[in-house]
Amino acid sequence: MTELYHWFDLIGVAVFAISGTLVAYEKKMDGFGVVVLATVTAIGGGTVRDVILNVPVFWLHDQSYFAAILAAILLTTRLINKQRTIPHYNLQIADAFGLAFFAVMGTQKALLAGMPDMTAVIMGVITGCFGGLIRDVLAREIPMLLKGELYATTCIAGGIVYTLCINFSLIVEVAMILSMLMTLLLRFAAIKWGIVLHVFKYPD
Repeated sequence: MTELYHWFDLIGVAVFAISGTLVAYEKKMDGFGVVVLATVTAIGGGTVRDVILNVPVFWLHDQSYFAAILAAILLTTRLINKQRTIPHYNLQIADAFGLAFFAVMGTQKALLAGMPDMTAVIMGVITGCFGGLIRDVLAREIPMLLKGELYATTCIAGGIVYTLCINFSLIVEVAMILSMLMTLLLRFAAIKWGIVLHVFKYPD
């Protein structure tokens, strides 16, 4: 089971590293900039989560996370250099998958640390969103978290699904899959149909 969690973590790290690399390409950054942006996107949210939970930071003693980041950077840069152009929706797709993986893993880790359900959902949001938040700030963009289609809300929905599944004694693998699907499908729907949660009335 621990091995399964680890592989999910690595997949999430790699997907978010891809999204960081795509932003670095859009911003015409050099090699060092690519590595920095991909890395903070991949491990930023999980680092903030672990510091808040007062548990060992997940990547400090496990070099496989950096291997996953490096592999994602090399693969993405090779594809970009071959195609010369990357549609913007590729960034949104990569980001959505990273969001789905990390929202679930963050919620799960908080529950395993003995946190109540609401805290666990918040930790899922932090895990899923804060890497992208740091990425966008470094790239001098308004973070996706603060604008446009549903973003953090999708993590909240996924975290709620996961905690409910656990409370109803569903097996962990099923809970993870259902939670990831909820986050992913809700994010894709928000992108496709421009679903937002406005609280102010803006002129058309």
